[in-house]
Amino acid sequence: MKKILWILLRAAITLCAWLTGGLVLYRYEYLTAFRAIDNVVGMLPVLLALTGAAGTTAILWMKPVKRSMPVLVTTVLFVVLSVALFPLALRENWWINPSAPVGSEPAPDLSAYAPFTGDLTVRLDEESALRLTDNLPVLDGALALYPVYAAFAEAAYDENVFSPDNVLCTNTLNAYKAVVAGERDIVFVAGASAGQMTAARAAGADLRFTPIGREAFVFLTGAGNPIGDVTYQQIRNIYSGKTAYWSSLGWLEGGKIIAFQRPEGSGSQTGLQSIMGKLPIQVPQPLPDPELIGANSLMKQVSVEWRGVQPAIGYSYRYYATTMYANPDAKLLSVNGAAPSIENIQNGSYPFVADFYAVTNGEPTGSAKQLIEWILSPQGQEIIEKTGYIPLYR
Repeated sequence: MKKILWILLRAAITLCAWLTGGLVLYRYEYLTAFRAIDNVVGMLPVLLALTGAAGTTAILWMKPVKRSMPVLVTTVLFVVLSVALFPLALRENWWINPSAPVGSEPAPDLSAYAPFTGDLTVRLDEESALRLTDNLPVLDGALALYPVYAAFAEAAYDENVFSPDNVLCTNTLNAYKAVVAGERDIVFVAGASAGQMTAARAAGADLRFTPIGREAFVFLTGAGNPIGDVTYQQIRNIYSGKTAYWSSLGWLEGGKIIAFQRPEGSGSQTGLQSIMGKLPIQVPQPLPDPELIGANSLMKQVSVEWRGVQPAIGYSYRYYATTMYANPDAKLLSVNGAAPSIENIQNGSYPFVADFYAVTNGEPTGSAKQLIEWILSPQGQEIIEKTGYIPLYR
């Protein structure tokens, strides 16, 4: 009877080991996207999960005799290593100080959009219904949203009391830090990353997010790349490391994909994280030539040439990529057959659309509250639309 129970127990543990391995692989899309895996590094999580399950099976059913002890110990080590290395394999984090393909911070000329002095600053055709003459809210935000909130300031602030220090642009990462520290009244940004929310709570901040407009998150390649459309799943496969070659997407001469990323905490990196969800994003992989990263922004790097082709892919927000810092040698990709046009954003056929926000530390009060309420009015929404973004309503 004891022998039967022991056999049943081993069978149950064996089944659990294989089910656990299968569930983990399913959770991280290695089963559903198995055919998309085109590289050894991308296959490692599968191999480690199978090694762990097979090794556990062998340990359970191996006879504990003296001559088999070396094999048993070796198998135990393989199982332990498989479990320990699995998290590294998920993010392909095997490299020591690689030449990471992470796009640097771009630097377009913002003076063209500055309040009261900019040539490209959007202006209303009528007098603003709001005129703030004192306690002007200090604004900051994402680089791509500067034209929007600079136009808000020109429309709603009294020029006689306005100071350039009222409207800053230190980028998404620093804007979040500043509003948490109480150094800004309102910041205009995309949604916060998990890390930014954790840091805000740790500092005792109570971030409030007021949606004020919408924008499309877009993927870009060089103009010479023949791929014009990708699927949602293909994006997830590329940035989780399963797909590493353009041939898997139909471009046989494209070679290895250079998947550029942005720094943690930037607005566009948070956008990618929202698309990937709980699926781990691979760490930036080594470049075929360290000089390819250069000193330019991702918008410029995405059109890099290597051995006669443009093998890079990157991402940004539509307005920034097409208007504010456009690269004529880059193109926007359709996703699931839908181009990131205003029409497709409005009708919902383009899948990657997100709100952007006016963010305050705590419930907005005083002039900050007045400004946000005005932004949500027809005049504020008109500025958003005239700038090139999508208003919440028409």
